[in-house]
Amino acid sequence: MPFQTPMTMMDFFRKSEGIWFIQRAVHHFDSVADESGESNLIVDVIEAQDPRIAEICQSQGVDPSKASGGAQFSWQSNTKEFTYDSKYAAILVDIPNNDQGRTGQILRDRGYVENMPVVGRYGFADDGVLTIDNEYDKNQGQERCWFLSDDFRVRVSTARLANGINLMTYCSERRFVTEDDLTTMVEANAARLRTA
Repeated sequence: MPFQTPMTMMDFFRKSEGIWFIQRAVHHFDSVADESGESNLIVDVIEAQDPRIAEICQSQGVDPSKASGGAQFSWQSNTKEFTYDSKYAAILVDIPNNDQGRTGQILRDRGYVENMPVVGRYGFADDGVLTIDNEYDKNQGQERCWFLSDDFRVRVSTARLANGINLMTYCSERRFVTEDDLTTMVEANAARLRTA
């Protein structure tokens, strides 16, 4: 099946569902040394009827019937077994502007620049690059993400902080392949070779 770039937020969430291995580099535009690290990202799609969607919409003063669904993003160190910790998780809710779904609002129960609920704006470019802009009380953040294949994506984010410090993060994200996925791929390849 050929690779298809997601062009709506719910398609983006569905293509992102699963576990991702992340390698990141953070560049500080001040005297602080640059950073790098590795982590895991776990993405679970949340359907529009889930009560968490209505709860987040109501807390942000948005009509829950406008939500098309959402996703829960959980971060963890890649050196330990996953245990859910709400300090390292956020739920994002999609509020598309129209039926095409290429632009809209994204509600977050927890922001990534400031640890507070935030309403951001998103849009998909013609080439499938997703851009999310968030305005916090004191800071601004922009995140851009795109898929290079079904199992590899790139994410770049910038933050402008109230104290004048700017930083940029570059992440390469590779999907974990489970044993079931690997078995399916081997079987599909064997079937392809038999018909070749």
